[in-house]
Amino acid sequence: MHHIADAHINGYVRFRWALTEQTPEIKPYDETRWSEIVDARTLPIESSLMILEGVHSRWAGLLRDLTEQDFQRGFYHPELDRIVTLSDALPMYVWHADHHTAQIQWIREQKLSG
Repeated sequence: MHHIADAHINGYVRFRWALTEQTPEIKPYDETRWSEIVDARTLPIESSLMILEGVHSRWAGLLRDLTEQDFQRGFYHPELDRIVTLSDALPMYVWHADHHTAQIQWIREQKLSG
């Protein structure tokens, strides 16, 4: 859950940069190293669930009012070496959350059945 919260905090900020700057270059982050920081290792998942609730509320409010032209704005992703439009980024973030949620559900089912 901490990883999803970290990713979606970054995603929301990337959207805001793309909407307020001309094709900004984002700063990638080392997800593995972020997961090794003390808060990600020790805090209860409820803290990340609260972050996700807030970020998703703000992100959804932002998305509701975007125009088609807004969705064509983007940011430069140096690891991908390309511009990612908001219309391309949104389904990637949705997939990412769904992917990790499915992993968490699978692990929980394994623990319950084992």
